[in-house]
Amino acid sequence: MAVLDSIDVGDGPRGPAPYSSVTNPCKLCAPLGAALAFRGLEGAVPFLHGSQGCATYMRRYVISHFREPMDVASSSLGEKDAVYGGGPNLKLGIKNVLEKFQPRLVGVASTCLTETIGDDVPGIIKEFMEELGRLNPDLALPVVVTVSTPSYSGSHADGFHHAVRAVVETLAGTAPPLSASPAVNLMPGLLSPEDIRELKDILQGFGLTAAVVPDISGTLDGPALEDYPLVPQGGTPLALLRSLHGAGATVELGRNLPETGTAGTFLRDAWGVPLYRLGLPVGLRETDRFLEVLSRVSGRPVPERYEEQRGRLVDAYVDGHKVVFGQRAAVFGEEDLVVGITAFLAEIGVQTVLCASGGGRGRLRHAVRDVTADLVPEAPRVLEKADFRAIEEELDRLRPDLLIGHSKGYPAARRLGIPLIRVGFPVHDRFGAQRLLHVGYRGALRLLDQIVNTIFERRQEESPVGYGYL
Repeated sequence: MAVLDSIDVGDGPRGPAPYSSVTNPCKLCAPLGAALAFRGLEGAVPFLHGSQGCATYMRRYVISHFREPMDVASSSLGEKDAVYGGGPNLKLGIKNVLEKFQPRLVGVASTCLTETIGDDVPGIIKEFMEELGRLNPDLALPVVVTVSTPSYSGSHADGFHHAVRAVVETLAGTAPPLSASPAVNLMPGLLSPEDIRELKDILQGFGLTAAVVPDISGTLDGPALEDYPLVPQGGTPLALLRSLHGAGATVELGRNLPETGTAGTFLRDAWGVPLYRLGLPVGLRETDRFLEVLSRVSGRPVPERYEEQRGRLVDAYVDGHKVVFGQRAAVFGEEDLVVGITAFLAEIGVQTVLCASGGGRGRLRHAVRDVTADLVPEAPRVLEKADFRAIEEELDRLRPDLLIGHSKGYPAARRLGIPLIRVGFPVHDRFGAQRLLHVGYRGALRLLDQIVNTIFERRQEESPVGYGYL
């Protein structure tokens, strides 16, 4: 979905790009991110208040990446609704969802159309729930969470984080803290199901009862079943969501998150839950920081198995150093993952010459410098609010050896003849995207193997005779 915006090409000598339209944006739309977040909650159905095309577009993107069925309900507004308001369609759409899916939670995200015409989504939902309660006083009503996500005000990552905040604001504290309240709330950000499984395994290794919000590890990467469930099993349990305020700490992952307005800052400010904010645990040092915080929260030393994983990773760094050192890479995609990958590349000796994202939070340049300052002589060039026209202009000039990012960068990689290592979301042209592991020592080891083998393959292709032994 193209959004008209100016392009901020960062701190270079040429200044702003001489065009104002977006060509192949390096981001997706905010409601899509909200739909992904809602899908990670127990018994939830994502619902978009807007045109049917929005829901269809998002289903296509999600299914292509995760290889899982994905229902996204819609209020299906047409031309008349754009003039007179979409309230009746929204109420009818919610009613149909309740009848067909019997959800425990409905996550309603607004779209460009409904934000532009000014629909009061929370007010319409409140009125509908009151009407439904009067007509069916014995009916167990689901939780309905609303979030404002017009695409012209942010990326899919912004929509994801806004939805998580809305869920936490709506549910945290609506029940007394349980004896089984989580020891730690983990807000992992926009990661793969395999990443979430890895983080949950690490939390269990420290003996921590955790609420992972959201948890897409089962809802977007489930087993084959004989009967198709309308609402997939898994997701963060609602009981845990209601008791987030009773946790001993919150760990929020993302170096590009704003200072306020996140789920973690809400729990800290409203309920006094201590907040730890870290980068995504990609690479050696960022994973070290993550484990140090878990050790502090749990009161336990780092388990031996993670020490062993760390040792294997260091050994691999040594083994691969002669291959990767001095290689030049360009990294693009969602802001927090770009920072994590850049931190990892600096550790292994790859020079990142370009960091690019379609996001526009204004913190990417600072975050990149934070994770590379003591490892590289010169900070990478940074593009924010970038589309692939701006990115390709820089790639033409910089000519890196490797591109690291999602599938939307493939046309540029093909045109320039640069290998593309696929990470993040979306990955449409390779199989197994839902099982990509980026985090932890094991994730760094997988990334290192992939980078080294990509370099080997490129050298073999360019050699007139090839080689089979190193």
